[in-house]
Amino acid sequence: MKIVVIGGTGLIGSKAVQELRRHGHEAVPAAPNTGVDTLTGEGLAEVLEGASVVVDVSNSPSFEDEAVLHFFTTSTGNLLAAERKAGVGHHVALTIVNTDRRPDIGYFRAKLAQERLIEESPIPFSLVHATQFFEFGRRIADEAAAGGDTVPMPPVLFQPIAGEEVSRTIARTAAGAPLNGRIQIAGPEVSRMDEFFRRALAAWGDPREVVTDPHAHYFGAEMRERDLVPDEGAATLGEITYADWLAANPVK
Repeated sequence: MKIVVIGGTGLIGSKAVQELRRHGHEAVPAAPNTGVDTLTGEGLAEVLEGASVVVDVSNSPSFEDEAVLHFFTTSTGNLLAAERKAGVGHHVALTIVNTDRRPDIGYFRAKLAQERLIEESPIPFSLVHATQFFEFGRRIADEAAAGGDTVPMPPVLFQPIAGEEVSRTIARTAAGAPLNGRIQIAGPEVSRMDEFFRRALAAWGDPREVVTDPHAHYFGAEMRERDLVPDEGAATLGEITYADWLAANPVK
C-alpha cells in the first residue's frame, strides 16, 4: 500500500516510515521540508495521489493556546478534505491519552478538537492515544525548571513510553483495518512524576534538584492523579523500560 506519513521526517514519523517500508509498504514522508504543508494545503493533492492510508503524526511548532488550536484544526481540516478528494480509505492520527479529561488545557483542547474533526469525517479512522515519550524527558524537565536550579514536579502518576514503540504501533495500525475508534498505549512502568524525574536527572548527571510540588504546572495546568495515565487495563503496554532506553540513548 501507499501510506503517506504527515510529519514523516520527525521523531515518530521517521521511525514509522522505516517500519512500514520494512514490511513492504510504499511509505512516503510528508512535511514542510519535503514540500508538503498541511496548514496551507501546499503539496497535499500531489502527495496523496494513489494513497490508501494517511498517518498524521505532525505537531504544532507553538504550544501557545490559540496557535496550537489553529494548527490542529486547520491542518486536519485541510488534510481530511484532500483525503476525500484523493479517495483515501484510512486516516490514522497520533494523539494523547486522556485529552477528553482536561479540555481546560490548551494543548489537550486542541488535540481533542482534532480528534472530533476526524471522528466526524466520512473517512474511516484510527486514533492512537499515547502517553508521554521518553525522548521528551529533558524538555519537560527544562520547562519545569524555567531556567532555575530546581525542577518542580507534581507527584501524579506518570507512565511514559519509548518513541520507537509508538512508531511501531502507528505503523501496525496503518497497515491494518480502520478501527473507527481508538487504542491506548503506555510504557511498561508506572511511577510518580516527581520520582521519575528525580531518578532521571540523577541518571543524566544533572545537578538540579527535583522538588515535589502538588501545584506544579504541566502543559500550563495543575495535573490530577490519573490525568497522564490510562485507566487500569485499558492500554497496550510497551516493553522498553526507561533504564533500558537510556542505556541505548544516553541523554547529552
